[in-house]
Amino acid sequence: MFYLLPAMAEPHLLLERDGHVVTVIMNRPDARNALGMEMLVRLADAWTMIDADPEIRVAILTGAAGHFSAGADLKEMGGARKDDEWAARMKAEPGLHWRSFLRDYQLKKPLIAAVEGYALGGGTEILQATDIRIAGATSTFGLTEVTRGLFPLGGSTVRLRRQISYTQAMEILLTGKRFPADEALRIGLIGRIVPAGQALTEAREVAALIAQNGPLAVQAVKRSVMEGEGLVEREALKKELEIGWPILSTEDAKEGPRAFAEKRKPEFKGR
Repeated sequence: MFYLLPAMAEPHLLLERDGHVVTVIMNRPDARNALGMEMLVRLADAWTMIDADPEIRVAILTGAAGHFSAGADLKEMGGARKDDEWAARMKAEPGLHWRSFLRDYQLKKPLIAAVEGYALGGGTEILQATDIRIAGATSTFGLTEVTRGLFPLGGSTVRLRRQISYTQAMEILLTGKRFPADEALRIGLIGRIVPAGQALTEAREVAALIAQNGPLAVQAVKRSVMEGEGLVEREALKKELEIGWPILSTEDAKEGPRAFAEKRKPEFKGR
C-alpha cells in the first residue's frame, strides 16, 4: 500500500508501508532521482515520521526507475526554484537539508539501502548513513563533487574514512571517479551484490528478518554500535552496558524466552 506525505501533487518521494517495514523511494525518474529541494524536504520529514511511529521497525531507502540517485540537482544549485514552497521551508529550517542526508540526524531504526543504477555524489553520501547496503550488479558509485569544484558536505570526508581504508577513501574523494558494484563490494562500501533489478527484493527479505526481531533490542543494538564508535574499548563496553542492560527488563525480553519454551513464534510489542 502506498501512502504519501501531505500536500504532494507530483511527489518526488514515495513511501510504501508493508507491516513493520517502510520503503522510502526517491522518485524523480526523469532526473535519475537527483536530490532537489522538494526531495530533501520530503526526506527530512520521512526520517522524523519513521522514528516517531513505534509500529515501524525497519526502513529501506531506494530509487525509482532503475537508479538510486545521481546526486544533487545542479540546476537548482545554479539558481532554479529559489522562490517556491520547498525553498521557503529550507530557508525557515537551516539544518533541514543535513537531516535529509542523515548527516546531523541519526535514524533510530535500521536503514537498508537498495541500490540500482547510479549512486553518485549525494547518492553515495547518503548511502554512508545506511546500515545495510545491497546493490544490483550494474550499479555505479562515486563521490563526484570535486569534478564540479564542489565539496561533499553530506559527511563523506568524515564517514568514508571510517568505513573503508584511508587510501581507498582518499582516492574516491580526491579523484571523483566512478566505480562499479564489484569494486564497492571489494572495498567494503556495500555488503552484497545481487543480479541487476533484484536489490529491492533482497532488501525486503533482509528487512523482514529484522522486523520479526524484538524492536527495542534491535534499536538498542544499533545505538550501541553507533555511540561506541571511536571510543576506547573500556568506554565502549561501559556504553554498551548502559544501553543494553535495560533491554533485559522489557516485556519483549520476557516474551522471547517464553515463546522459545512454548515452541512458538514470539509476539514482540516494543515494550
